Amino acid sequence: MEAVLAGLRSAIEGGEYAVGGKLPSEAALSAEFAVSRSVVREALRVLQALGLTVSRPGKGTFVASAGPVENPVFGDYSARDLFEVRRHVEIPVAGYAARRRGQDDLDLLEHLLDKMSGETDDTGWVALDSLFHITIAQASGNPAFGKVIEEIRDALSRQSSFLNQLGDRQAESNAEHAEIVRAIADGAEAAAVEAMTRHLDNVERTLETIVRNDAHRPPEHP
Repeated sequence: MEAVLAGLRSAIEGGEYAVGGKLPSEAALSAEFAVSRSVVREALRVLQALGLTVSRPGKGTFVASAGPVENPVFGDYSARDLFEVRRHVEIPVAGYAARRRGQDDLDLLEHLLDKMSGETDDTGWVALDSLFHITIAQASGNPAFGKVIEEIRDALSRQSSFLNQLGDRQAESNAEHAEIVRAIADGAEAAAVEAMTRHLDNVERTLETIVRNDAHRPPEHP
């Protein structure tokens, strides 16, 4: 998928496909890149999230911009929407969870950590990731927090998959999740807040890198 995405993104940003122009059909792209149509569809979904293309039912996929938008969209919410909500909800929620969590909450969080560390399928890992964040919200003892995370769950899953595929975030997220759970288990409110803040900072930084398309550029030297 990454190879298909890189090829299409380069062609769009290089002007091979003009703004307003139509991309080849899924079948044609599948043949061109020698991949399945499901791989092509996944690449097209990422291009749309980046704002480079737009899908018109029954007509095909058209180029919407020669460069990615700064605020990608995942389902019903933009990246900015998600980050604003998560910073105002999940950071304090981690602190509440450290103060109020029960043994059942800790057992489930440890179970999820173990499952995620051994999960190699992206779809499976993303589902566990969503459940992980919902469990922390529930451990806060305030059911309203869980409702908020449930509302944005689909968008979070789309964003998480996007970051894993293009930013190779899975291993880093596993380590960051473990830090969050360690702080919650210790009842360390400040440490839990700090760990969640660091996690969200890293997620946002990875997204910005992907949008700038400099994930694989060599570092600049002064």
